[in-house]
Amino acid sequence: MSDLSKGAAHVYGEIVPVSEAKISILDWGFLHSDATYDVVHVWDGNYFRLDDHLNRFYAGMSELRMSIPYSREELQQILSSCVKASGLRHAYVEMITTRGLPVPGSRDPRSCTNQFFAFAIPFVWIAPLQTGLDLVVSRKQRIAAESVDPRVKNYHWLDLVMGQYEAYDRGAQTAALVDRVGNIKEGPGFNIFAVKNSIITTPDKGVLRGITRKSVIELARTAGYTVLEKELSPAAARKADELFATSTAGGVMPISSIDGQIVGNGQIGPVTQRLKDAYWSLHEDPKYTTQIIY
Repeated sequence: MSDLSKGAAHVYGEIVPVSEAKISILDWGFLHSDATYDVVHVWDGNYFRLDDHLNRFYAGMSELRMSIPYSREELQQILSSCVKASGLRHAYVEMITTRGLPVPGSRDPRSCTNQFFAFAIPFVWIAPLQTGLDLVVSRKQRIAAESVDPRVKNYHWLDLVMGQYEAYDRGAQTAALVDRVGNIKEGPGFNIFAVKNSIITTPDKGVLRGITRKSVIELARTAGYTVLEKELSPAAARKADELFATSTAGGVMPISSIDGQIVGNGQIGPVTQRLKDAYWSLHEDPKYTTQIIY
């Protein structure tokens, strides 16, 4: 029997080990990066904010003129079948819709049959739990929102990947990309927040509206902090008392340095710590969780 403990995938209607999951090399999701996706995490056997992720996924498909033959309830069952087959209690669960294959010889996307895939893999932390991220402000520009709407999750990551290489060349772990006038946008898979005098700022335009970002904004405002969704310049980020990133892959993650300059005292700041603790506490609140019956 195939080992599903390292992950299970739903491919063309079958559950297979994630290592054996394959799609057609001719699918436009591969050839053209013509796809949308979403990732929800499972913590201690419960989805976190599943409805928010499903809402964004269906909205992304609508924006890209894609569709799948599954209702929300059926989609949830497919995702859960991957989790249950793997037995994972802490996992990332990804759902993907690709453009599919066109009629042979056609370049008309309307002739494509959209395809749906899903998989569950073990949860891993994308940032150091204690020391935080060393970040640089990249010279690379994020793909303009006028070209590719960043609110629709997509695989157009070459700008992010090259920004990451720039970070490595400069002795850092990761990068924040900028827009054409130099304002900070986002990093590879995460949103960015700056704290100054207990006022929290996060970029609004030209970024993915992350579900973790949403959670943190809600938590911060409930705690009495002022949260400004507006442009964040590199200069303002360098002067911040605290910087942190948010992502499904790790939650609230402190940024310990920016462009080689230590942020605060180089440790997780009090506002970041408070929001991090509050974020993980939400994982015990039935309002935000959906149980998986294994």
